[in-house]
Amino acid sequence: MTKDKIIAIAIALFAKNGYEGTTLAEIAKGVGIQKPSIYNHYKSKEEIFLTIYKKILWNHIEDVRRLMESIKDASSEEQLKQIMLLTAQDYIDDEEKTTFLRRAVVFPPESLKELVNEEFLLSEEALSAILRSIFTRGIEKKEIREENIEDLIIAYYCLLDGIFIELSFYGTEKMAPRLQNIWKIFWAGVSS
Repeated sequence: MTKDKIIAIAIALFAKNGYEGTTLAEIAKGVGIQKPSIYNHYKSKEEIFLTIYKKILWNHIEDVRRLMESIKDASSEEQLKQIMLLTAQDYIDDEEKTTFLRRAVVFPPESLKELVNEEFLLSEEALSAILRSIFTRGIEKKEIREENIEDLIIAYYCLLDGIFIELSFYGTEKMAPRLQNIWKIFWAGVSS
């Protein structure tokens, strides 16, 4: 229970203050424990940060895998659209988590930059494997025009990254109705 509470408080503080602006003492205070008690659960602030980061990345991959299992017989268009909507909804549903992720990816702590990038690339490759299979099948079924699969994946990531950034500018209310239009234009560009 305390371990979960440490994570919950740390996400909020890292999202609000950034990595450098958050101390273990603040996390402990938010949890209602003394700072040394944190060490019963985590070795350092770095470990807390990386635990949160990895959890966010890999929970999303698991969500996508579950989604794909539930729509495995859908068209490639529907699968790609549903992954986009799931990802956008994930960003919308938990603002603190999204802010934490944005800070971690765009401004990683200098001391953790390499580890943050490595974990990001691992999770990206897991998602790329899913996307590769969707694009390959879509091309085979003539739903998607013949293009280099890796280029299609890159274009799709640009779509997701754009939504991620746009949410910080426009917020949920303005972004939600835009998703359908964004999808329509993207799909027109890749469909056969």
